[in-house]
Amino acid sequence: MKLGKVEFCHFLQILALFLCLSGMNQAELTRSRSKPYFQSGRTRTKRSWVWNQFFVLEEYMGTDPLYVGKLHSDVDKGDGSIKYILSGEGASSIFIIDENTGDIHATKRLDREEQAYYTLRAQALDRLTNKPVEPESEFVIKIQDINDNEPKFLDGPYTAGVPEMSPVGTSVVQVTATDADDPTYGNSARVVYSILQGQPYFSVEPKTGVIKTALPNMDREAKDQYLLVIQAKDMVGQNGGLSGTTSVTVTLTDVNDNPPRFPRRSYQYNVPESLPVASVVARIKAADADVGPNAEMEYKIVDGDGLGVFKISVDKDTQEGIITIQKELDFEAKTSYTLRIEAANMHVDPRFLSLGPFSDMTTVKIIVEDVDEPPVFTSHLYSMVVSEAAKVGTIIGTVAAHDPDASNSPVRYSIDRNTDLERYFNIDANSGVITTAKSLDRETNAVHNITVLAMESQNPAQIGRGYVAITVLDINDNAPEFAMEYETTVCENAQPGQVIQKISAIDKDDPPNGHQFYFSLTAEAANNHNFTLQDNKDNTATVLTKRNGFRRQEQSVFYLPIFIVDSGSPSLSSTNTLTIRVCDCDADGIAQTCNAEAYILPAGLSTGALIAILACVLTLLVLVLLIVTMRRRKKEPLIFDEERDIRENIVRYDDEGGGEEDTEAFDMAALRNLNIMRDTKTRRDVTPEIQFLSRPTFKSIPDNVIFREFIWERLKEADVDPCAPPYDSLQTYAFEGNGSVAESLSSLDSISSNSDQNYDYLSDWGPRFKRLADMYGTGPDCLYS
Repeated sequence: MKLGKVEFCHFLQILALFLCLSGMNQAELTRSRSKPYFQSGRTRTKRSWVWNQFFVLEEYMGTDPLYVGKLHSDVDKGDGSIKYILSGEGASSIFIIDENTGDIHATKRLDREEQAYYTLRAQALDRLTNKPVEPESEFVIKIQDINDNEPKFLDGPYTAGVPEMSPVGTSVVQVTATDADDPTYGNSARVVYSILQGQPYFSVEPKTGVIKTALPNMDREAKDQYLLVIQAKDMVGQNGGLSGTTSVTVTLTDVNDNPPRFPRRSYQYNVPESLPVASVVARIKAADADVGPNAEMEYKIVDGDGLGVFKISVDKDTQEGIITIQKELDFEAKTSYTLRIEAANMHVDPRFLSLGPFSDMTTVKIIVEDVDEPPVFTSHLYSMVVSEAAKVGTIIGTVAAHDPDASNSPVRYSIDRNTDLERYFNIDANSGVITTAKSLDRETNAVHNITVLAMESQNPAQIGRGYVAITVLDINDNAPEFAMEYETTVCENAQPGQVIQKISAIDKDDPPNGHQFYFSLTAEAANNHNFTLQDNKDNTATVLTKRNGFRRQEQSVFYLPIFIVDSGSPSLSSTNTLTIRVCDCDADGIAQTCNAEAYILPAGLSTGALIAILACVLTLLVLVLLIVTMRRRKKEPLIFDEERDIRENIVRYDDEGGGEEDTEAFDMAALRNLNIMRDTKTRRDVTPEIQFLSRPTFKSIPDNVIFREFIWERLKEADVDPCAPPYDSLQTYAFEGNGSVAESLSSLDSISSNSDQNYDYLSDWGPRFKRLADMYGTGPDCLYS
């Protein structure tokens, strides 16, 4: 008959309870036949109560206290004179005792996994005297286990790895489950393992939990990871047992079971011939399904005509073969290269050699493309020499360049003037001959570094550069001179033969064997009685005194001309004058004062006094200038017309003259007051530098004459004024003059009125009124006929 899980648990509980009760019956106190126990005296007596350990079933779920056992003493007559006391672990809190009967009960649910047993002490006392009638004794209450804990994988979930292609039975990892139940009692803690997920690839040993491979030749490249579910079940896996599960992630690790293979048997790349050395030409890669060290490869060029021109290396990150240039390419020399390249695994596993060779070959063809290259000089640096005495046009040397392309275009030469700013040199555009264009001076510039440009005639954009270093050779063209400005003094008390100065010379020239100078006094100074010169033969000379008793009052300064000759070919010489001052010296010969005027001028002005006098003079000059300026400003009239009318004229300009500046060419106020006296006015738009004579004033005369004269005066003023812009413009005024005697000039009115008025005065108005004068005038003569 098969029992369910719940019924089986109830059966176990009833069985355990039965065993406990039978054990407690055996543990009840048996009365001893010895005498009662008394504490008086040292007489040893036989113990009158003994019991075995008690058993209590864990996880009791009843509502009443669980009976554990009973204590009883032989002294107890059942009359209630003996009382029982319990002490120790859990006394009063977990375990209680009936002090009259000695019955022990458990008041709480017990868990063996928390505490497997309790140690207590029992005591029987006389109720009246409260003295022990039995010696105190210990006993143990042991908690009896039931299957109430499932197995647990404390280290889960698990991860593990196993090499791909491993044989069947290869150990992967061991899993372990623990059960908190009592392993010494029943099968509650006996665990067996099984695999719930992961078949048929893996298996697990039921007792040990070791996971192993179950299929051969598992390929990482096909599937690299598996998820397993492992179960652990107690009660030896029987029905009613408790179980727990865990997951195991198994990763197949890579082995070198895949050889490298090029995707193509040949490759072709085009590269320009101008590609610099060390440039990358191409990248090729052999495919390898493996990863990590098993996919590491090395490439090498095993054959071909480009062994010395190209090289191949491996990119550690991508495992690509990188082909680079080792030498410059030249389309004119070779147009293509062929390379045989091998790729091989660096780490080969001998177990998989049967899968084939772990290397592969491919062919790479490199086509060199032609590029229009700039001209190339025959030498990267030309060294030339020229004497600084060379005349203009002297040939220094020749540079040569050619077009490296197949077209071999003609080359023209020029000098980069940024490297020859002073234009010392010229170059023949066709032959490349360099000549001098100016006189050279080695002392100014000993070496000229110039750049020569070579351009293709057919393509001037292609420019090659050559470098020329021109060394200027020295000639003896500089005379020697004093090495410095000497400040030479001689004491008034100097003795004959005393050294007062040691001189040396310098020469800007640079002779091959070094300088050699010769010193002497000039012929005029050779016989002087004051000083002499001694040539030291080491490019220095010494000046010595020839007498004593120098006096500043007699002569404070001596000038000694010294003749210096160099050793050049031809030699050059110069005369340098040494100034010697006579000074008053102390006892050690140190000059104190060399001022001869101190004896002549007993008193003089100090520097501070001179500065004060100059400051006063400058102050006075500034004051005079300010006064003159203020007076000039007072004399100048202020031109300001507060009553100026707003312009009511239309100004038309037919030229590019003064433009809108000519707003005062004609004054409307003057036209409206023709009969008043007019004063000369200065134009506001310009400030004339020449003052003109005042124009004559106008008296009260006929309006037509006033108008005409006014216009002519204005035009004349504009024509002769040198400070005014040209104002050849037409001025139109809507004004007929003041009080015209002609009144209306209408012919209709004249006919209708039968007027006998004389219009002969129209002839005085000028050419513009000639037609009117002919029509209405009676005189035979006209002013402008």
